[in-house]
This record gives sequence, C-alpha cells and structure tokens, in this order.
Amino acid sequence: MKLSDEDLKPAEEPRLAEPSAAGQKTLLLPLGFTLALGALVFLPPVRHNSRVLFSFLGASAVLAAWNAALWVLSRRSRRKLSVEIVLRKQHYLQACAQASVLFYWGWYWPQVYSSAHLILAQLIFAYAFDMLLGWSRRDACTLGFAQFPVVFSINLFLWFKPDWFYLQFLMVALGLAAKELIRWNKDGRRVHIFNPSSFPLAVFSLALLATGKSGITWGQNIATTQFYPPQMYLMLFLIGLPGQLFFGVTSMTMSAAVTTYVFGLIYHAATGIYFFYDSYIPIAVFLGMHLLFNDPSTSPRTELGRVIYGALYGLSVVVLYQLLGRAGMPTFYDKLLQVPLLNLSIKGIDRMARSSLVQSTWLRGFDPAALGRRFAPMRRNLAYIGVWAVVFAGMSAAQGVGDSHPGQWLPFWRHACQDGRAYACPYLADMDETYCDRGSGWACNEAGLMDIALARSGEDLRRADPAKAAQPFQRGCEFGFAVACRNLNELASGSGGFAAAPPGLDDLPVILRGSKGEIRTEDPGKLYALACKEGWPNACGSK
Repeated sequence: MKLSDEDLKPAEEPRLAEPSAAGQKTLLLPLGFTLALGALVFLPPVRHNSRVLFSFLGASAVLAAWNAALWVLSRRSRRKLSVEIVLRKQHYLQACAQASVLFYWGWYWPQVYSSAHLILAQLIFAYAFDMLLGWSRRDACTLGFAQFPVVFSINLFLWFKPDWFYLQFLMVALGLAAKELIRWNKDGRRVHIFNPSSFPLAVFSLALLATGKSGITWGQNIATTQFYPPQMYLMLFLIGLPGQLFFGVTSMTMSAAVTTYVFGLIYHAATGIYFFYDSYIPIAVFLGMHLLFNDPSTSPRTELGRVIYGALYGLSVVVLYQLLGRAGMPTFYDKLLQVPLLNLSIKGIDRMARSSLVQSTWLRGFDPAALGRRFAPMRRNLAYIGVWAVVFAGMSAAQGVGDSHPGQWLPFWRHACQDGRAYACPYLADMDETYCDRGSGWACNEAGLMDIALARSGEDLRRADPAKAAQPFQRGCEFGFAVACRNLNELASGSGGFAAAPPGLDDLPVILRGSKGEIRTEDPGKLYALACKEGWPNACGSK
C-alpha cells in the first residue's frame, strides 16, 4: 500500500485541554466571600474584642488557604469548575420564617440585634465554606439560599458568647460538612441523612454537657427570652403555615405539639403542678416543632410515619427534660439532642407505616393519608392545616399555649407549695431568687425565708444550710425592704423570729412579669389590675 505524504508526518503529541478561564474565575466567588468576612474585622464590636477578632481572622485565613490550594490543584488538573444556581422554595421560605422570628424576638431582647454582625459573619462563612467543599469533591457546586436556613436555625437555638465565637464557625462548618459527606440511599436517591442544622446542634450540645461548659453559650437566655415577645406562640403558628402548605409537614408539627400538651395535661391532673413549670409546651420547644425537627428532606415520607415521627419528638422532649433535670444539667437541650437519632429512624418508621400489620389493624385509622387520599396534595396539605388551626385554637383557649399560662406566675406556686405539692417549694424558691436578682427586695426576703424552710424540711438538698439565707436577706435590706433587714438581724442573733410582709409597689413591676419581658408601666392602677389578674391576694380593688 502506498503511503501518502500526509501519512508520513509524525503523529502529534496529544494535548490536554487548556484550563477554562471561566472555570478558574469561579473561585473568585468564595474568595469574595472570604474577603467580605475579613472586612468585618473593621467593625467596632469585632475590632474591640480580641477573641472575636482572632475568630474572624482565623476563619478568613483558613478559607483563603483552602481557596488558594483549590485554585492550584484545579489548574494543574485542568478542571473546569462551574456553578449551578438552584433556588429551592424549601430554602427561601424557611429562611424567611426564621428571619421573621429573629426580627420579632430581637425587638424584645436586644442581644439579637447587637449580634447581627455575628450572624452575618456566619452566613458569609457558610457560603464560602460550602462552595469550597463542593468543588473539593466535584466540578460543580450549587449556589442558592440553602445556607440561610442552616445558619438561622443554628442561631435560633444556640450561640456561643463572644469569647468563644470561633466555635460558632465550627458548628456551621460541621452542619454543612455533614450534609455533604454523610449520605444514604433514600427512595432511589443519594441524599443527606441529617438535618444540617440539628446535627451540629446535637453534637455541640453533647460536648457542652460532657464538659459542663454550657455557660459559654447564650443557650439558657435564648430559651427564656424567646417568650418575651407578646403572642409568640401565635406568631410561630402563623409563620409555619407556608412551609406546611407547600411541603406537607403539618402532621409532624401537630402530632409533636399535641403529644407534649396531652402529657402535660395528664401530669397536671396527677400532680397538681406543671411538668415544664411555666408552660405546657416551652416556647423554644414549640419553635423546634415548627422550624427544626420537621425538615421534609430528613423526615419520613409516609403520612402515618410523619405522625409517629412528630409524636416521638414530643415524647423525647419530655424524657430529655426529665433526665437532664434529674442530673442537674441545663434542660434547654431537651429539643436538640434527639433530632439526629430521629433522622436515622425515618426509614424504619416508613417501613412500619407501610407494613401490612399496621395497614390491617386499628392503627390504620390514624393514617392521615387514608383520610385525604381523594384530595390532590395541595388540598390535602390545606386540609391538615385546617385541622391544626382548630387544634391550636383549642389549645390557646385552654391556655395550653399563649401568654397567660398560670404556671409562670408566683401565686400559683405559692399555693402549690402551701399545699405540699412535690417540687413546688424548690421551684418557688428559684423564682424568688430570680426576682431578687432583678431588684425586688420583697423577693429577696421571700428567697431567704424559703432557704430556711427548705433547709429545715430537707426537701431541697441545694438549700441544706439555713445560714445561706443571709445573702438574700442582705440583698433585700440593700434594696430597702425593711423586713429583710430585721430578718437578717434575727438570723445573726439566732432567735429565729422571722417575718414576711406583702410586696411594695416598687416590687410589682418585677414580680408580676412572670416569664415575659419587662413591665414598663409604673401606673399603680395598671399594676394592681395585673396583680389581681394573676391572683395576688388583696390586689383586686387596690389603686
């Protein structure tokens, strides 16, 4: 065969494709977020706190180094990095709901607004971290609103105080890494197992409990102050409706709330006091029922499974509250620790819900899908919301949720203590100490009297020494409550003739607030009217 001149030419060496300029430029996105995070160090609250400053600089340095390494590696391997814009309704609706809570809550607890720059820093960090992590594993990463609900959800339940703020960045990083790396097959798709905000919350909660370092967070303050805004339960109910309509999570929220409420009713009927002391469903738990555990991506697919899932969340809150309280640990973790375990259980729950045993027994009557099968999904979701609205209205009318639960006010616990109800007197003493810390001389005197009474009865091992009553008596005397001064002298002399006295007008704004925020009025008529409503003796008719 005759070869042509073309055939006689030496073969060209194969050439690697030139790196895409556009692909390299995509790395400017996380670099831009990194520079924005670094620029926040010029804000006075960051610049004037050396530990916060180093947290910001350290996070920026890690992201910058990662960005540089990824740029070098991608250039060497001729990778074409790309960005996919994905705007999921689930993400931006949830972000809007969470932002609404932050704005409303912050109006009544200024710490939220003063921490706005810290939340912003976490958002910027989350975007840069998530893009870099995605490109470290594949050529394309997604860009949308997914980072907002992760950061907002974490900050609705747990913040580290400024001196420990670097741990907040680690918590966000853990949530995003768990979403990317810890996956399984579900309904033929490879998806993340854990809710990306609840997983780091649970992990860090366990670490804080194990080390006894809960005090480095605002966790207790968060759980308490979220009840400060008026009608907070109603607000959470309303902001949860869009997500319930579009994603069908009503059955989870409703079953969790009803389970916890029914347990509280049974407990009150059996003991005469309230399990959660000042509520049937604590406000932070109610928030968790709407914006934490019920992520549709990490929840059961079956309607009956979602009912079971919600009931398990409600029951687990009760169990964890009891266990943590008995162990002398902070109880605000009761809504956080169980969610990853529930996420792991969803396949088993769905299998059980679909099983022939369940479908052929009386349990089938509790399957919402059987009742709403003839409706289209959106109409079915709307029907569930209608049922939940009726249930919520009934709970509100019965003071199961709302601002008027009697357990938040002193008169209920004074009567319960006098009646000898278990746990009532120690809790009353705790309430007196709280109001003493807020400036009520009357409450300080009552706290001293309770210390002495509990030391004599042996009911509260924390108050085994009656001499400890000297401190609250001393503070009551300093606040100008004359009876506290006399009781302090009686305690020092050992005569034992202690006296009580009714609260003064100056004490009312403190002791009438219950679990809510400050009472700002100084009008005597309004204060006595509020005291009458709460059940204070001799308050009705006073002016």
